[in-house]
Amino acid sequence: MIVEQAPQGRMRVHLTICPCDFGSTQAYNPHPPNGLGGVVSPRMPVMSRWTSSSLALVAAMLIPTMAAAGENDPAETSTLGSLVIIGGSERFEHREYWEQIVELAGGPGSRIAVFPTASGDPVKKGGWVISALNKAGADAFLVPIAWRKMPLSPQEAVSDPELVEQVREATGVFLIGGEQDKIVKALYTPEGQNTPMLDAVWEVYRKGGVIAGTSAGAAVMSRIMYRDADSVLDTMLRGVRFGKEIGRGLGFLDGEWFVDQHLLVRGRFARTLVAMHDQGFKYGIGVDENSAVIVRNGKDVQVIGYKGALILDLSRAEHNSMLGRFNLKNVRLTYLDRGDKYDLKSREVTPSDEKLDDEKIDPKSPDFKPYLDRPLFFNDILGNTTVADLMGKLMDSIHSEAIGLAFDGTEARKHAVDGFEFKFIRDEDSIAWYTEAYGGDDYTVLNIRLDIRPIRIAGPLYDAEEQR
Repeated sequence: MIVEQAPQGRMRVHLTICPCDFGSTQAYNPHPPNGLGGVVSPRMPVMSRWTSSSLALVAAMLIPTMAAAGENDPAETSTLGSLVIIGGSERFEHREYWEQIVELAGGPGSRIAVFPTASGDPVKKGGWVISALNKAGADAFLVPIAWRKMPLSPQEAVSDPELVEQVREATGVFLIGGEQDKIVKALYTPEGQNTPMLDAVWEVYRKGGVIAGTSAGAAVMSRIMYRDADSVLDTMLRGVRFGKEIGRGLGFLDGEWFVDQHLLVRGRFARTLVAMHDQGFKYGIGVDENSAVIVRNGKDVQVIGYKGALILDLSRAEHNSMLGRFNLKNVRLTYLDRGDKYDLKSREVTPSDEKLDDEKIDPKSPDFKPYLDRPLFFNDILGNTTVADLMGKLMDSIHSEAIGLAFDGTEARKHAVDGFEFKFIRDEDSIAWYTEAYGGDDYTVLNIRLDIRPIRIAGPLYDAEEQR
């Protein structure tokens, strides 16, 4: 949203920047020296409540978990299948998703095991997915592992020899949406080891099959996931704790990468950065609703669907521990749209053919003719697709910087509140492609720099003049 002066009355907006000097930054450390590989971070203020005995307990609990994680390392195998990571809210009539999954599972007649484990209504919602897959040519079936409305408990079902064998013989697996923690609790033992059913799912993947998941089923694709988080703003203000807001995922994707979903519609890119920073991830990929990324060979990504995905790169990011609240400098953002391709290893981007055949936007070119001339200021950077819209506008603007804010507007109407400033910078590494071939404005945007710092919004935020 752009701040405009109201035609009636007056608006008084106060923005106070915290005394934040990035001159005392420290290089981003993907392995913080806390003895736990970044599981418990001293950087987040909420961690100050933890005692040394609590830390020791967490360390003891994580030892088997971290050891077991090696069992599921995709890098340990030379043969991998494919992943289809859907950001949630996929449309059943959007045939592209379902046809791609069936093709990756081997084509018509492919047996695809549908896990409704995350759902509170597993039979009905699992049936919807089965119907969509079968319409695309699959022979899909329901795996009766859920926390309600099933004849067996999850603990019994994951060890049932007949059910395990049915999944092992499948060439595809689909994890439906809901609560991702239910998937993890069902497929790991209480000691953090693989259940027979999880071993069967991994066997499908290692034999060349496809593992697909939407929403909660997408979250579990990385080795660490969000499990029960507050709002995005609250997560930025309070931080994350392992075993609370974040926890262990299933780890099908390369271990260097963190996955988040519903990313653009819900403004979750900011919470993704919080988890990545806390857990020492250099790279993250966030998939938007009704969009998906297909990962082949463990590294080759293709974007399909309505919108796209955001690549978050913290490999050169810096954090100022003196500020007390969440902050990062020199984050790099890349927005991938439908049809674009990306290499998880080389981090090279290949725009879609439609964009390559259309317009390249290079601010360094003498032919650069920006379309927008007004300053770019967004007072709710966590709004619906705001970050993607900003990145596209910034590449097509006479201005090389854009500002976004995140704060609680309801509380700011009454009193001062804490918030964050997001400064987006187009620099010499930034480049974009544009097309209207899909019927709208579609951008691929590479290498926008992002700096985030804490601010204080002075309140009340505004005075409204009474009508006479």
